[in-house]
Amino acid sequence: MKHTTFLLIVACFLVLLLVPFGVGNYSVRLATTVFLYSALALSWNLIGGVAGYPSFATSAFFGLGAYTAGIAQHHGVPMVGAWIIGMIGCGIFSVGFGAAILRLKGHYFAVASLIVADVLREIINTSTSVTGGGRGLNIQVFTSNPDLFGQIFYSAMLSLLIIALLCTIWVSNSKTGFALRCIQQNEDASNVLGINTTGYKIFAFALSGCIAGTAGAIYGSWVSYIDPTDAFDILISVKPIIMTLLGGPGTIFGPIVGAVAFLMFEEVVWRNFMTIHEGVLGLIVVGLILFLPKGILQVGRTRSRAWSYMRAWIAK
Repeated sequence: MKHTTFLLIVACFLVLLLVPFGVGNYSVRLATTVFLYSALALSWNLIGGVAGYPSFATSAFFGLGAYTAGIAQHHGVPMVGAWIIGMIGCGIFSVGFGAAILRLKGHYFAVASLIVADVLREIINTSTSVTGGGRGLNIQVFTSNPDLFGQIFYSAMLSLLIIALLCTIWVSNSKTGFALRCIQQNEDASNVLGINTTGYKIFAFALSGCIAGTAGAIYGSWVSYIDPTDAFDILISVKPIIMTLLGGPGTIFGPIVGAVAFLMFEEVVWRNFMTIHEGVLGLIVVGLILFLPKGILQVGRTRSRAWSYMRAWIAK
């Protein structure tokens, strides 16, 4: 990573930290949701956008992180410590689960990654004495001050987003990123060239799981209540894919752009088409993906390229 890029990210982080002190609670909550969506999209992009493996395991990691941290808090572990436990738990699980299914490819891998959320949901539902089962799990609120509460979770989600972004930049500019792109292009050829494809895939899958699991852990503390249906909701797996496709899969900032765009569409459509908002939002997203298959960032690149061609033609 270039030194100037790192300094720019740090500067943006410090500026954004000051935002919740000058705006209302609704704006803080909306911004926190943007950070959550962006972190989830960046986590999926590591395995789905860079390596080209269509994972639907995001909801499994998210729910597992939420419940691991929630149970830890329920037994007296401090909130941040519970988040770390949730991250470590998801990391261990994703390594083991990844080693088992990452030998599959295409739709076989997609189906296998999709099923794990249902399996975990059933385990949570039946483990009533530990998880609360279908009744859900209440997580203790650490403060009754709504402003402080919003600022804390705004800062936590922003920090997670910055960490996810730095991980993406590091992967993209390292040997790992090169190996993952080789895997996306031709995995068999990568094996022939001596690239440890299984190891790199497991690493990307585990890193993706750690980020999504930490997001779930923070989310559980934020909403103060989790239940199996919401924690392992299939939309938690689908939305990051849509966001990444909107912004540009395999890019560094594309998932963040896609997350912001998706939330804007979601807010506008929900307000104006309350009864049919899901259908209208779906049509908008499908249309964008059809007409911008490489994401919103493609528009900027296309315009820049067209302007360069025009200036070259004028110069002649």
